[in-house]
Amino acid sequence: MPPNPLPRRCFVRAALGWAAGGALLPAARAQTEADFWGLLRAGGCVVLMRHAQTMPGIGDPPGFRLGDCSTQRNLSEAGREQAKRVGQAFEREAIRVDEVRSSAWCRCTETADLAFGRHTVWAPVNSFFRDNSGPEQTRAVLRGVTSLRAPRNLVLVTHQVNISSLTGEYPSMGEIFVTRASAGGDRLQVLARQLV
Repeated sequence: MPPNPLPRRCFVRAALGWAAGGALLPAARAQTEADFWGLLRAGGCVVLMRHAQTMPGIGDPPGFRLGDCSTQRNLSEAGREQAKRVGQAFEREAIRVDEVRSSAWCRCTETADLAFGRHTVWAPVNSFFRDNSGPEQTRAVLRGVTSLRAPRNLVLVTHQVNISSLTGEYPSMGEIFVTRASAGGDRLQVLARQLV
């Protein structure tokens, strides 16, 4: 057996994608969306959202300063529209959002504000791209979310590196992972994921 076998949910998702020529079959897509919103309605979820689409680039420009948005790689107009669509979808589906925590990066705080109308900056979800603080930040997030219970939902708006460290999976910009924490676990369990 290989050291990291493909999880069953990933295999099924991949198989359905291949069967449809790279896209989910309509019935599978509808079921996935129903599961996504159903889990959120049940509550007790840690919702991981990667910031919405940005201007082209990787990381931040030279001279980047955390307190100055003009020095950062920020949301594009398409990203702003994407974040608004997320908020509209959560409202349409009547999803309870009890708290929104965000990375201090402007592309995250703007995503949070456009999608959910509020945020609190939480240092454990700050980017650790090109930084060695990742393991400690990941442990801090896991400690911080273990007590979450239904019907509450917590949204964390953050970065690819953070989400990958927390889940072992790679999110697209603006993608949302519905996860749950388990006591003593070293990862958040991804129950559903979707680009809204």
